[in-house]
Amino acid sequence: MIAPLAPPMALLAELTHRCALKCPYCSNPLELERRSAELDTPTWLRVVDEAAALGVLQISFSGGEPMLRPDLPILVARAAERGLYTNLITSGVGFAPEALQRVAEAGLDHVQLSVQGVEDAAADHVSGLRGSAAQKRRLAAEIARLGLRLTLNAVVHRGNVAQIPALVRLAEDWGAARVEIAHVQYYGWAVENRGRLMPTRAQVETATADLAAERARTAGRLVIDAVLPDYYASYPKPCMGGWGAQNINVTPSGRVLPCHAAETIPHLVFDNVRDRPLAEIWRESATFNAYRGTDWMREPCRSCERRERDFGGCRCQALLFAGDAAATDPACRLSPLHDVLLAVAERDSASEAGVYAYRGYARS
Repeated sequence: MIAPLAPPMALLAELTHRCALKCPYCSNPLELERRSAELDTPTWLRVVDEAAALGVLQISFSGGEPMLRPDLPILVARAAERGLYTNLITSGVGFAPEALQRVAEAGLDHVQLSVQGVEDAAADHVSGLRGSAAQKRRLAAEIARLGLRLTLNAVVHRGNVAQIPALVRLAEDWGAARVEIAHVQYYGWAVENRGRLMPTRAQVETATADLAAERARTAGRLVIDAVLPDYYASYPKPCMGGWGAQNINVTPSGRVLPCHAAETIPHLVFDNVRDRPLAEIWRESATFNAYRGTDWMREPCRSCERRERDFGGCRCQALLFAGDAAATDPACRLSPLHDVLLAVAERDSASEAGVYAYRGYARS
C-alpha cells in the first residue's frame, strides 16, 4: 500500500554535467547533458522556491561540477533565504579555491568533497586528470579557512579499498566532521567499468573490519558512514529511502527523477520543471508513483516482512539483471537471480581488464 504522502526531505539539484574529472564510476548518465540544455538561473530560482514551499529541508547543489555555474552563489543565497540547509557536492577541481568564498558568503552550510585516493598519482589516474589530488588539497584548506562543515566522500573499489584507514586519517587531517566510505554502486559508468572496479569478497570483508576499527578509534570525533557493495549483500538497500518517498533529483535540463539512475528504466517518462510545478510532479507524476509504497510488488517481495524496510531494493538493478524494473532486486537472497549477481561479482572481481572507460561526452 501507499502511505499518506509526506513532503520530500531533500532535493538534489544537478546544475550541470560539465566536470574536469573523468571518473570511471561517475553517477551521471552515459549520455551527458550539454551546457546548451541546462536550466537558466530564473528557472533554478523557481525550483528552489517550489522546493521550499513543498517542504524540502535540504538542497544539495551537485553536477558534474556545480562550481562551474557562475550563478551558484545566487542559487545558494535563495535557498538560504528560504530556510533550506545548503550542501555543495564538489570535485574540488576546475576552479580557483577562492571562488568558494563567494558561495560561502551567500549562505552555504556544508561541503561534500570527493577524493579518489590518498596517493596523488593513483588518485589522478582514477580521476583521469593529472594534478587533481593537489587541487583537492588546496580546496580542503580553503574550506577549513572559511569554517565550513566538511564531509569527505571517498568512493572505494578494487584499486583503493585497502586504503580505508588512510582515507579516514586524511579526513581527520583535512578537518572533516564526517567521512563517507562509499563502495562503487554499479550503475551507468560503473557498469561499463565493473571488471576494473569490482573488489573481491575478501577485500570487502577486510574493508568491513577496517571500518569497524576506524569507527572505534574515532568515536566522538568523526562520523563514518559506509555504503557497501550490493553484489555481496544478503538484502538490498532501500532505493533512496524508498522510491518517491524522500528525495527528488532534478537534472541539468530539468527532468525530475526519483533517483539519479532512474533514466535507465526505458518505459518511464520524466516530467520537466520547465513544464510542470515541482509539487505536482512529486504528488501526481506517473513515474514517481510507479514504485511507491508496496502495491506494485510481486512475490517474494509482496509478502516479505522486509517490504516496508527495503521497499524491494533498487529498480535499476532489477532491470539490469532481470530485464524488469518491477522484479525483486537480485541483491536480495530471496531473488531467483541472487546467485547470478554473486557469480558476476566473482567473475568481475577476478577480471584483469585494463584501461578504464573514462566518463566523457564522447564515448568510445
